[in-house]
Amino acid sequence: MSTVAVIVVTWNSASVLPGFLAALPDGMAGLDWRLVVADNDSADDTVEVLRTLAPDATVVQTGRNAGYAAGINAALRAAGDFGAALVCNPDIRMRQGCAKRLVDSLGDGVGIAVPLLYEDGHDTPHYSLRRESSVLRALGEAVIGNRRAGRFPRLSELVTDPAVYRRPTRADWATGALMALSGECLTACGPWDESFFLYSEETEYCLRARDLGYATQLDPTAEAVHLGGDSQVSPRLWTLLTLNRVRLYRRRHGPLATAAFRAAVLLRETSRAVLGRPASRAAAAALSRPGALRTTPGA
Repeated sequence: MSTVAVIVVTWNSASVLPGFLAALPDGMAGLDWRLVVADNDSADDTVEVLRTLAPDATVVQTGRNAGYAAGINAALRAAGDFGAALVCNPDIRMRQGCAKRLVDSLGDGVGIAVPLLYEDGHDTPHYSLRRESSVLRALGEAVIGNRRAGRFPRLSELVTDPAVYRRPTRADWATGALMALSGECLTACGPWDESFFLYSEETEYCLRARDLGYATQLDPTAEAVHLGGDSQVSPRLWTLLTLNRVRLYRRRHGPLATAAFRAAVLLRETSRAVLGRPASRAAAAALSRPGALRTTPGA
């Protein structure tokens, strides 16, 4: 059996690491695995927690807050030989056998496998599957909201059909809190794009993999709890997410389509700001600035 590299990027993660590490043996049951952590210059006790609770882990100290994609790349370089990689946030809690089910899903055109994700304290899975961005989908989300628009594939990125989450389902991309990637897919796609400091890096990677023939697929028998969630995203992070979403669209489309997409996203954030959402107010203000997309947000 080939080794699975468990890739984790940390930044001030001392409070969530003990729970992640405690769940790891059950989550990785049935696999030969090694833990590789890239720490992005944490100011708390993250590295000390790792050395105490996971003394066999390989810890790469990047020396700076390099961003999520850069951390993944640093950990992958230090991982040695492996047949598959499991990229996961430190606030993930895998349930029994989760990783093996994901790894077993790889192959036959599947390069990336994702589990059912549950928010902490919730019994129904999080809507984690997504469709590729389009102007029409951005408009649909702006006009009727992404939850309602999600019932119509042409009108939303968000996949909300409950039946989809009860069977193996391929999607354009998925939430990146926990992903298994085949070694073949990683070799074909190359490094993660470090120009996305945080957010959209998993979107870009899934779309790049899809373009090269490696699909992203949900395995509903693999389950994990994700302590993070949209409800906990600050105005600064929501702004970063929104800007990177438009930056990625611009990379894959022409200037006219990008202008239309940006306007649709701005409409959505403005409408949510009017309803009193501070994060959307910040995102709308940032999107309105002419030079917002010329910088690298978060760097």
